Amino acid sequence: MNRTDQSIARFLESPVYGVVGASPHRYKYGNKVLRCYQQNGRRAIPVNPNARDVEGVPCVASVLDLPDEVQSVSIITPPEVTERVVEEVIRKGIQHVWMQPGAESDAAVAACEAAGINVIADGSCVLVVLGYRER
Repeated sequence: MNRTDQSIARFLESPVYGVVGASPHRYKYGNKVLRCYQQNGRRAIPVNPNARDVEGVPCVASVLDLPDEVQSVSIITPPEVTERVVEEVIRKGIQHVWMQPGAESDAAVAACEAAGINVIADGSCVLVVLGYRER
């Protein structure tokens, strides 16, 4: 098993996932990532300060509002937002971060690594790994 596969396996051990950048719009990747977790029987909490709920799941406004059982977050935001999200991830003590393609930032990756966080930011996509199906 290569390093990325090991990082992904550790990420997927979380009992609950945060989806930062979750969108109420079904065509957006932030919505698809949330639905992907749901399709795979995994509990996920959307993080979006501008939405009440996504796919019937109540949103929290920030990473800091996630319950402590969330140990892994998927980030689907522009890179400059990802950097601010990672600051919250570090403050919250979350152990695993998966920056979806397009959300990556060298500064955010470096901050995760410096904090000892398992970070996936190599172009791997949770939709591919878990086998997302459009419905």
